[in-house]
Parts: sequence; C-alpha cells; structure tokens
Amino acid sequence: MSPLWTPSPETIQNSQLTAFTRWLEKKTELIFPDYHSLWTWSVENMDTFWQYIFDYFDIIDHGAHTTVTNGQPMPFTRWFEGSKINYAEHIFRKKTTERTAIIHFSESAPQPQFMPWNELSHNVASFQQYLISLGVKKGDRVAGFLTNTPHATIAMLATVSLGAIWSSCSPDFGVSSVTDRFQQIAPKVLIAVDGYYYNGKKFSKTNEVKAIQQELPSLISTVIVAYTGDFEKSLPEKSVFWDEVLLKHASDQLSFTPVDFNDPIWILYSSGTTGKPKAITHSHGGMLLEHLKYLTLHNDVHPGEKFFWFSTTGWMMWNFVHASLLAGATIVLYEGSPAYPSISMLWQKAAEIGIHHFGTSAPFIVACMKAGLDIKNTFDLPDLRSIGSTGSPLPPEGFDYVYDKISKNVWLTSMSGGTDVCTAFIGGNITLPVYEGQIQSRGLGCALFVFDESGRNLEPGKVGEMVITKPMPCMPVFFWNDQDAKKYTDSYFTMFEGIWRHGDWIEITQENGVIILGRSDATLNRHGVRIGTAEIYASINKIPEVRDSLIVNLELEGGRHYMPLFVVMAEGLELNDEIKAKINNQLKQDYSPRHCPDAIFQVDDLPYTISGKKLETPVKKILLGMPVDVVSNKDSVKNPESLEYFKKFKI
Repeated sequence: MSPLWTPSPETIQNSQLTAFTRWLEKKTELIFPDYHSLWTWSVENMDTFWQYIFDYFDIIDHGAHTTVTNGQPMPFTRWFEGSKINYAEHIFRKKTTERTAIIHFSESAPQPQFMPWNELSHNVASFQQYLISLGVKKGDRVAGFLTNTPHATIAMLATVSLGAIWSSCSPDFGVSSVTDRFQQIAPKVLIAVDGYYYNGKKFSKTNEVKAIQQELPSLISTVIVAYTGDFEKSLPEKSVFWDEVLLKHASDQLSFTPVDFNDPIWILYSSGTTGKPKAITHSHGGMLLEHLKYLTLHNDVHPGEKFFWFSTTGWMMWNFVHASLLAGATIVLYEGSPAYPSISMLWQKAAEIGIHHFGTSAPFIVACMKAGLDIKNTFDLPDLRSIGSTGSPLPPEGFDYVYDKISKNVWLTSMSGGTDVCTAFIGGNITLPVYEGQIQSRGLGCALFVFDESGRNLEPGKVGEMVITKPMPCMPVFFWNDQDAKKYTDSYFTMFEGIWRHGDWIEITQENGVIILGRSDATLNRHGVRIGTAEIYASINKIPEVRDSLIVNLELEGGRHYMPLFVVMAEGLELNDEIKAKINNQLKQDYSPRHCPDAIFQVDDLPYTISGKKLETPVKKILLGMPVDVVSNKDSVKNPESLEYFKKFKI
C-alpha cells in the first residue's frame, strides 16, 4: 500500500518524538532503529518507561516515590505513590509574555479575541481566591454548566490548582442529563451560563439553571456567567455574577496545592445510554504524564503553536485541548455550531488565526467532503501542520479528501481512545507515513493487542477485540461511588480476566497501524463472518444522495438473521429503487455481497448520544422487542424522538 503522506527527513529530525528517542537512547544505552522497536520496549519495560517519562518532562514533585507502581493488577494499580504534584502548576510553568495563552471566538463574537498569560493567571488567581473564601479545598467538587469559552478554562484551572475536583456538562444537555451526572458527585459550587447561541439562534438556560440548583442540595454557591444576558433582572438564590466574583476577589497570587499522584483531578462521564452515566474519575498524575506524553510526542505540539479541536465542555476533547497548554501551545476555543454560518467557517478561521493543529470529528470531515468544499483552493493555510480526527472511525475516502482537497502536505492524525482514559490509545506519529484508512500507531506505553474471543493474541491482519494487557497511568483511579469497583470491573474486565477489553473491533495492519471497524457489540454477523459497521458506513458515505445511515444485524428465531439498513436522505430526496441499487452496488464493489443489507428503509433522523455517538446497539435491542426506556436513557439521547420510528418498526 502506498502512503498518502510521508514525513520529510527534516520533519522527522525536528520532531518531539525524535528528541525524546535520542534522549532515551543516551539514558538507556540502547538503540531504537524505528518506532515499533521503541513502542515494544515501552510496553515490555512498563515501569522503567513511565519513570523516564516522569524524568524527561521534569515533573515538579513536592514529595518522593520509591516505586513506579504498587504491583497490583488492573484496576487496582496505583502509580508513583509518595509523589505530590499539581496538574495546573505544570500548565503555568509555561506562562510567558512572548505569546498569548488563549484565542477565542464564538457565534455571537466571531472576531478572535486574545487572552495573554498574565490575564489568564490573574483571572485564575482571582477565581481561586473566591473558591478559598467558600471553603473549597482538596477533594471538593466544583461543577461547570458552561459553554466553550475562557470562563470554563479559568474555573477548571482554579479548581484543579486547589486540589479540588472539576466536572463539566455542556449547556445543550437537558436538566435530567446534568443532574444524573452532578447528583452523583455532590458539588459544592456550580458555575453556570445563562444561555448560549447555536446555528444563529439564542437558547436561554435560566429555567434550567434554577432547576439544576434545586436538584443539587450540596451547593453552597452558584456563579452565573452572563453570556446571553438572560439573568440581568434577577439572580437565583445563592448566586453571584462571574464578573463580580473576579472584581471582588481580584488577585495575582496564584498558588498550587500539591496532591497525591493518584488523587482525583476531574470526573468525566459515560454516555449513560442504558442507565445513569458512570462517573469516571481520573488522577492528577495520570493525566499529567499521559497528556505530556501524548500532546508532545504523539501530536508533536511545539511551544507557541496554536492548537484547536472543536469540542464542547461535555466531551473529553475539551480536557484534551487544555492539555496542549502543558506543551506550551496557545489554545484556540470556539463556541457555537461548526457549520454556522457555513460549513467552511472553521477553515476560514484557521486561515485567519494561523492554526497549526486543527482537530475535529470524522463526521465533520465527511460533511465537508459531501458539501464539495475545496479547502486548498479557497483558503490559505500555510501554518497548518496537522489535522486531527476522532469521535468515530474516519473512512478511507475521508483520508483521500484531506489530501485531495485540504492539503497534500498536512499530517493527518486520526486517533482513538475515549472518556475512559481522556486520551488516545492509538493515534498520530509524525515520524511515520499516513496510510489510507489507518491510524498510524499504538501509543507509547500502551500494550494494545488484538484478541480473539478465546483470549488468543492475533497476528497482524487478523480482526478481533481491542485489548490493553498492561496498566497505564491514565486509566481511571475509580468510578465515583463505586466502592467495590464492581462497575469499573464490569465495564472492562469481564471478558478477559485482568485485561482491559475496550469494546472496539479492530485490526493491526502489516504497517503496524490500526483500523477500527466499529464497536464489537455492534458488529454484523453475516453467515459466520463478522463485519464492522464502519465498513458499511465508509461505502455509504460515497453516495451523495444519502446524508446518514445506521445498520444492525438481528439474530432471529431458528438461527435466522436479518440485516436492515436505515438511511437519512439528502434534503429533498426520497429513497427509491435506483438509490437502493446504487447503495448495494457500492457495497459489493468496495467489499462483498455479504455486506449488502437485507432491506433499506428511509428515516427522518437517526439517534445519537449527546456526545455524538450513533446508537447502534440500542436500536438493535428495540427492533428485537425490548422497551425503549429499558435500552436507552432518553436524557442521554440528543434526539430521543428519533427512537419512535424503531419502536414502531415491524420485522
């Protein structure tokens, strides 16, 4: 297979990964002739590797550790016990007058605004003083119901600086979605926005904020961010405006509370599709080491570069964006719709701002492709070094589109990990070529392999379950309120004892890249052959008449199988026999006749979680007769009305 992109010798020589490799060779007196040899060493010498990461990034340790791990298996592994650190302290050691800390813009304020490091530091110190005045201390929870603006950044950094625990939801979450999450963690303080703008419309959230307050008896104060001005006339009880807080508690004395390496830094949440979301708790030290490793070595972020990834505060990529500050980057924040006033808007801003690393979702890249955007002949992007893609597998034609219509010189860094670890297990590597449809490499220190159902390690080219056989610092320290670790164990360790089964159906290629074929619980069993749903979607994405699709395989009585495909048509179009034939011919051409569905149906909409994941397994269960409210929590579904079609569907 010919690569779509190959790094130049100069690019490899100047990369952060090469600098680390040369440093490591001197320390170990070993030679690593290629990345795969480095990766192999990193997973075979786990404790030694992570100690070298600790040393290479010069971790500020206010304590001391004598061992790297406690020797316990997953999920009870603990790291660097005795070390005392603070994640926020490592961000602010990058403080400088030479570059800005944050560039931000939004639908309501499209002109980019700049926040220097001194201003960020002052605001974080001021908000820190406010939290101290409330008695917030190490271990207390602070929650944000916020848009992707510097307010959220400031509140998170102030919280983390004190050793308190941060958690956030986006304001497009419904009240029940928010309270299902925040009630579990009993926050002392809530920072809430009064509304937001999306797709040119204003959405007031004043009633939602009041309802959330009522459902959180643990709150001692709520800070209102006047984003839309909807709370101008009267504030809810026990509330204060953001601007008043910063003015009253103005300070330049930013301090950092050292905490144990394994102490919690923030709480993220599973989608909550089938019940209450799991409160996934990450550690200060685990996030610090992993984010320094990944953003520096795998994303190749250099000091002064501008790092953007489209996200909301309810997605782990929001936390990941802020991790680029550890590498000395300037973060670029955007609040609003990625396609307003047009789908080319973010590319225009990338050109205007001079973004070096542009991150987005695979569906956004596909949407640009289907819209026929010719980015390279429309915008001048001389600073653009990398395009990041995550959220779902980027189909092969998405890779081709990037190099045909965006830039033949850009480095495409598709990545996959999850909320579970707030990073990627597999992702970018600037020293390696980019191949169509493949994620470049397994991450350093990530013992990722492919197992069959019996737990046998499969050779490259074989498809199976993605597993992690050794612990990593970024794995959750625990799930909140999961005293016996039952939820944690049930989530990852029931299929293979002592081994993390992630739930992805993958292949490791001959090039040591990775292809993700879909979720393993959504794979399609056709005549004894398991097919990843990503293959189906990759083909259908080539059909311009189809806007979106979802496929499931139903196991029926008597050993029968039925595989229906549901499609959302492009605006103004109706599904007909000609388009059905076009879909089937495309699937046969790309893959095989067994990839063709048994029937194709047009629907108005397809169900997604709030975080943008397609609900394949719940749809399958509904079609098999299970009640909607049993297989899905409607508050975790972005468009719950879309499930009604499947509820009424007759096989």
